[in-house]
Amino acid sequence: MAYDYDVLVVGGGIVGLATAYALVRGRPGLAVGVLEKEDFLASHQTGRNSGVIHSGVYYRPGSFKARFAVGGAAEMVEFCREHGIAYEVTGKLIVAVDREELPRLHALAQRGRENGIPVRELGAAQIGDFEPHVAGVAGLHVGSTGICDFPAVARTLAKLAEEAGAELRPATEARSVAHRADGVTVGTRRGELRAGVLVNCAGLQSDRVARLAGDDPGVRIVPFRGEYYTLAPERQGLVRGLVYPVPDPAFPFLGVHLTRGVHGEVHVGPNAVPALAREGYDWRTVRLRDVADTVAYPGTWRVARRHWRYEVGELHRSLSKRAFTAAVRRLLPEVSAGDLVPAAAGVRAQAVARDGSLLDDFAFAGFDPEARAAAPSRLVHVLNAPSPAATASLPIGREVARRALAALDAGRG
Repeated sequence: MAYDYDVLVVGGGIVGLATAYALVRGRPGLAVGVLEKEDFLASHQTGRNSGVIHSGVYYRPGSFKARFAVGGAAEMVEFCREHGIAYEVTGKLIVAVDREELPRLHALAQRGRENGIPVRELGAAQIGDFEPHVAGVAGLHVGSTGICDFPAVARTLAKLAEEAGAELRPATEARSVAHRADGVTVGTRRGELRAGVLVNCAGLQSDRVARLAGDDPGVRIVPFRGEYYTLAPERQGLVRGLVYPVPDPAFPFLGVHLTRGVHGEVHVGPNAVPALAREGYDWRTVRLRDVADTVAYPGTWRVARRHWRYEVGELHRSLSKRAFTAAVRRLLPEVSAGDLVPAAAGVRAQAVARDGSLLDDFAFAGFDPEARAAAPSRLVHVLNAPSPAATASLPIGREVARRALAALDAGRG
């Protein structure tokens, strides 16, 4: 097959762009293309988050999330510094609001130390040294957490990749994929594109792209919408930095938290409610195909049975501003419903297994350089890359590029 590209990346979010950047840096002269179905790059998860550079304190030691978040946070700070992107290393507080949460807070402190993260346990009186308006019985200060402008990071990655020879193709959706021994052919509305290797970084559509290519991903993306408010400008002084509750380890969401952005705004949220479309940023957006996919999947019902009490609370906070305000007041007692201004929502691409388990680590599939005895593949899939993927995007991009280059070399060999 004559290739248009050595490697073709599907998905122009921060992970796909970091992968393209890693490919052209790692092998100059490589022909790399990036397909993005939207008119603009980084339109979904990358462009709709609170901009937190996560420390890695929550994640199992040795996991992709722990290793890539810890290393990626430091890299992201350096990347922003080098390229003049707004950022700040603020640190953050994780606050226990009652004594029942203390064992979980202590466990987080221990996990942070195992991951090499600077943490400091605080008593109730010390919380006020960092956040005078926040209430709790104990806290954990995490020194390496920060904030940045992730859409600006994505734009910079796109610029650097393009300058090094990558071709970016927005408004170009992958509609079909033919995977053969000698290459991959991708059908678009503008015609066919041929590549030596296809990399699937399609985020909310990643499982569908995998199936389009003939691979069974073994998981389904179940979209969860996170709804945000911001503090009214005259009340932004209530929060200095980043304030989080102690998370429930049984659920992969961090709860309603307070995050000051690089432009001074204070985000409040998110909750986590089922979205009625993969890209459904409000209750009015309904796509029957997406709803049918979610409802027909056995894993969805197993998640619902396992977590229904938690999700009822999330739905209540979505439909009732009073309930949402009550959740915020556990951390910030002085806030009122009138202080909260509706803001843009985001949708998390959460991979769910058939048994109802929510994947708690980044997940890759397709060609595996460490399993050469397996049947050769010209596909590399990123099947689960929700938060902290933006923080970890540079090391994720290198890992995906490593797999893609190994697949390309194996196909040529």
